Amino acid sequence: MSMLQFATSVVQRLVDAGFTAYFAGGWVRDFLMHHPSDDIDIATNATVEQVQALFPKTVPVGAAFGIILVIEGGHPFEVATFRKDRGYADGRRPTGIDPAGPEEDAKRRDFTINGMFYDPLKKQLFDYVGGQQDIKNRLIRAIGNPHDRFLEDRLRMMRAVRYATRFDFPIESKTVQAILDHASTLLPSVAMERVWQEFKKMAQFAHFNRGLVMLQELQLLPAIFPELKDLAPEEVQKRTEAIPHFPKHTPPIAELLELFPNTSLTCLLELCEKLKLSRQEQDFIRFYHRARELLHMPASWQNQLELIEWAQFYAEPSAPICIEIFAAHYPKEKKEHFLHEHSARRERLKKAIERLQTNRPVVRAKHLIQAGIAPGKKMGVLLKEAERIAVNAFLENPDQVIEKLKLSSLW
Repeated sequence: MSMLQFATSVVQRLVDAGFTAYFAGGWVRDFLMHHPSDDIDIATNATVEQVQALFPKTVPVGAAFGIILVIEGGHPFEVATFRKDRGYADGRRPTGIDPAGPEEDAKRRDFTINGMFYDPLKKQLFDYVGGQQDIKNRLIRAIGNPHDRFLEDRLRMMRAVRYATRFDFPIESKTVQAILDHASTLLPSVAMERVWQEFKKMAQFAHFNRGLVMLQELQLLPAIFPELKDLAPEEVQKRTEAIPHFPKHTPPIAELLELFPNTSLTCLLELCEKLKLSRQEQDFIRFYHRARELLHMPASWQNQLELIEWAQFYAEPSAPICIEIFAAHYPKEKKEHFLHEHSARRERLKKAIERLQTNRPVVRAKHLIQAGIAPGKKMGVLLKEAERIAVNAFLENPDQVIEKLKLSSLW
């Protein structure tokens, strides 16, 4: 069975038990737009306790807000009780919820294109907010009063930009004005982790560069990064124009860093701290900064680097994608030359790179012990120098490397 069939079976079981149940939100939108989607949420008048009684595998991810995960066929489906929110005190979550019908539930949601329901059993659409017409008109519109929607959850302002750039829909004028009126209140109402997650979701689709320009125009980007306050949208557009040419699977942080050219490593790490980035993302930024310094060196300086330095660079897992990212900034002819240059050098150093990646140097401790070197600090220094000699001289025989090593002052 497909995910759609499993989700339909969840609805069927709820209906058989006497409840109302529909597909809700993003899946309905994507279905109407003929976009593939496996993100299926279900809305029902059953309570959390009633849902738990019907399904053997559930996870109470948001029971206080009437939300539970139902695991069916190995697939998790978010099942939410129809509700209306009592009010918002923190600009992020409701202070409480009350039971409601489908129409009331739809009117508490964010945007019209996300506020529809679909009955997969009767093949029937329920649209209480005009979402179908806004899809036809290619428009992002807040449900009801946009000021209320954004005061309830200020992250919705960023979501408006995400949907606008993902679907290439303009944002309706009253919704735009509400964002401009409330942009400065985005933080600290919304946790920075949620802001970063929104950036990452935006980067999954095309036009992320346009999204960054729109965030600047709507004053949301300066709310997150005050240092960009005086940056004109045209400058944001200029800084981010290479993003569409970045390779697939580029880390979102690399795309966001286009806003901060020539920034020191210290400032980049402060940015990491601010965005609450993972250790893996921070490690990437450190390497990205090193790559930027190396690859932006004048050719005369690059030619003076030892081969061991290039081999160590190419041996890093993030090296290939960094090279492609920086190549994306060049015009076609220069880009081809840049990529060819690194491809040729990488091929020359192929064996050395493999040794570095697998930690299998030409000269090992046992070879130096045989040559009369006792284990200790000096051995570590000599091992490092031995691999430098091996790479620079294209040597693969330990005896030949040690012969040259004996001529150095380190021996």
